[in-house]
Parts: sequence; C-alpha cells; structure tokens
Amino acid sequence: MLGGSGGWMMIGWLWMMLVWLIPLLLLFALVKYLFGKAGQNAPRQEKTALDILKDAYAKGEINRDEYLRKRDDLLEK
Repeated sequence: MLGGSGGWMMIGWLWMMLVWLIPLLLLFALVKYLFGKAGQNAPRQEKTALDILKDAYAKGEINRDEYLRKRDDLLEK
C-alpha cells in the first residue's frame, strides 16, 4: 500500500515535521500577540493646551511673563 518501508519513513518525516512545526508556530503566535499588542494597549493621551504651553516655556520659546499670562488665560476657561 505505501510501497514498503519507504512509505512508512515518509509518514515518519511528516509526523516529525508536525511535532516541531506546530509548537514553533504556536510560540511565534504567542510572541507576536504579546509584543505586537504592547504598543497598541498604551492609551494615547492628547496634549492639552497647558501641556503645550509648559513645553514651550521649558524650551525657552516664550519668556516667564508670557507663560504666566497665557497660563492664566487658559485656566480661566
């Protein structure tokens, strides 16, 4: 039916490939699931106007008086 011992060897090789291939594919899928979702799970927070103002002040793009005036304007709303 399978052509002697050569046929059984073919089934043995196929079985051996499945024994190694399935766990490797499962491991790959697990790693991809765990690390692929890591960046997507982090909530994205939009910067508020006050955050942008603080950044501009920290970078020296605006002086202290301008920062305080704009901060007060933002906090009044």
